[in-house]
Amino acid sequence: MNLRLLTLGAALVTSQALAAGAAAGPATAAAPVVAAATARGFTVEDMVGMERVGSPVLSPDGSRMVYTVRAAELDKNRGHTEIWMLDLRDKAGKALPQRLTQSEANDSDPEWSPAGDAIYFLSGRSGSSQVWRLPLGGGEASRVTDLPLDVDNFRLSPKGDRLALSLAVFRDCADLACTKGRLDERAKNKATGRIYDQMFVRHWDTWADGRRSVLYSARLDASGIVSTAPVSLSGTLDGDVPSKPYGDHDEYHFSPDGNTIVFSARVAGKAESWSTNFDVYQVPAAGGEAPRNLTADNPAWDTRAIYAPDGRTLAYLAMTRAGFEADRFHVVLMDVASGKKRTLADGWDRSVADFIWAPDGKSLLASADDMGQHKLFSIAVADGKVTPLSGNGWINGYDMQGKTLVVSHSSLSSGAQLFRLDPASAKPGQPGQQNQLTHLNEAALAGVHFGEYEQFSFAGANGDTVYGYVMKPWNAKPGAKYPVAFLVHGGPQGSFGNEWGYRWNPQTYAGAGYASVFIDFHGSTGYGQAFTDSISGDWGGKPLEDLKKGLEAAAKKFPWLDRERSCALGASYGGYMMNWIQGNWPDGFKCIVNHDGVFDTRGMYYASEEIWFTEWENGGPYYKVPEKHEKFNPANFVSRWKTPMLIVQGELDFRIPTTQGLGAFTALQRQGVDSKLLVFPDENHWVLKPANSILWHHTVTDWLDHYLKQ
Repeated sequence: MNLRLLTLGAALVTSQALAAGAAAGPATAAAPVVAAATARGFTVEDMVGMERVGSPVLSPDGSRMVYTVRAAELDKNRGHTEIWMLDLRDKAGKALPQRLTQSEANDSDPEWSPAGDAIYFLSGRSGSSQVWRLPLGGGEASRVTDLPLDVDNFRLSPKGDRLALSLAVFRDCADLACTKGRLDERAKNKATGRIYDQMFVRHWDTWADGRRSVLYSARLDASGIVSTAPVSLSGTLDGDVPSKPYGDHDEYHFSPDGNTIVFSARVAGKAESWSTNFDVYQVPAAGGEAPRNLTADNPAWDTRAIYAPDGRTLAYLAMTRAGFEADRFHVVLMDVASGKKRTLADGWDRSVADFIWAPDGKSLLASADDMGQHKLFSIAVADGKVTPLSGNGWINGYDMQGKTLVVSHSSLSSGAQLFRLDPASAKPGQPGQQNQLTHLNEAALAGVHFGEYEQFSFAGANGDTVYGYVMKPWNAKPGAKYPVAFLVHGGPQGSFGNEWGYRWNPQTYAGAGYASVFIDFHGSTGYGQAFTDSISGDWGGKPLEDLKKGLEAAAKKFPWLDRERSCALGASYGGYMMNWIQGNWPDGFKCIVNHDGVFDTRGMYYASEEIWFTEWENGGPYYKVPEKHEKFNPANFVSRWKTPMLIVQGELDFRIPTTQGLGAFTALQRQGVDSKLLVFPDENHWVLKPANSILWHHTVTDWLDHYLKQ
């Protein structure tokens, strides 16, 4: 479910901000200039207005990279995405980024042609989401697909002669036109009722409308467009490809020769909402055969299969325990000819988030949470030896071609930037050298001083070593004490680590004059699977003990923390913990902020959508083991509630439904506890729209100011 130091003075103007306007051919950024600004703290307006860089995608020869940049359009209350390119052949680092696309619609998901002479991408510039092709030798982008339905995601075959693409269709329709016609008829129908006979009735933020995401194969004709109807590859399976709500084209891949496609799908029928049994399937790229299940022997999660460069080995991620979404993802290697499988680096106690093959096929590059960081590792195929390639901070994306490795890297003091990373320079205890390639936001943030931060550890529940971070206000002075924002992460199998976020960012509190403390309590990821497992069935036990001991340890170690002036804040599981703190740590804080938090575990079980989560975390269905669900139910302790609380709820949050927030607000109001409710009718489990994000942050900061600064 996953409910999962530096100061900037004079800075270079971001090249993207100085890009030339619309013109024939790609736009080229102007030369950077020096800007000076008065020192100030970081604000939510700064954060919302930041350009956000996407993952790098390298050309086949590794000489160039393309990437997306999302810019805020505050007047339209949205973000807008375009595609940029940077030439990496200039060793002096003076090459300037070029903007490749410019349209009113978003342009995203870039892929290189096999020859490196064109970029394929998704765009809604024709009125629907279709695949487009931009020749790099000059000329305008042309549409590759002109289908009656939106293309949700795609991949180009290694030969450049075929697309794999995903479309949402009604499975009983014979063609795409049938789905389009049925949707048009529904739009005309004045009756709005829906009828269901199985779950999911709704998922994440969307009510089911009967369509499924189906993987198709489309041949490119001699002119380079799709001129014939795509062929369904996964239509015989009752599962979404890619998965919902987060799945993308990383869940399907071509073989190196382009003749085969592997993809991941969950085929569970009416058990879908309580099953995590995803399997890897293989199918001819041209279709004509039913998909073949390659992982039927494993009842747990199998996904993200990728062929080795020589096509002889298939690597994929697998969990072991069915029904558990936060089990350790380990790497399995399968010999394509024989089907024989072996686990790679099984003794490495980390859960792999994603991976790619190194170009020589001798190792995998994999990212994983690790001790409050999210690092990139190399895993040798021969013996499973694991070597860290990156150091502290958060690797958000990466790609490698030839000897060129580029990563997207962020930290608690910097939004993501792209870097060239030298894997050959990595040594035991020493990460590879990184050279910065992009400089987004440096002009906009000139003069912004970020809060200094530090990781610390303490003896938590069971005497186990637990880690956390503290951050100072941006203008902290020696000898002064500062009010504390005590941040609790969601998941609960997640981490508040050394990363940059756009929803819960400690630097927004540092900019508002607050110190912050955040703890990776029992259940957090990156500290071994046993530590992650320890929260299941114990939501209000060891995690609460860790939070208490962690805040106490931080206050003793860092005298600039004013423990007597502190507020607790959290969302999702963090919001659950706010409700739990109300009844079980009632004198801990001056105020509380609860965003989309679980209030009543019984109501949560019967109204949430992914019920495998609530069943695993509480030892089974509510109707079978109600006592386990009730053991840590915040609703059972409302008579103890007395701390002023701000509650935030998104009405499109189907994971933790609106009634959970309303229940907590009712409990507070009925007892006369100072409380406030902020509801977003158009937000889901997250607050995504720029104007809503600004309102959210100011409402939260005002709440803290009222109780901690007056």
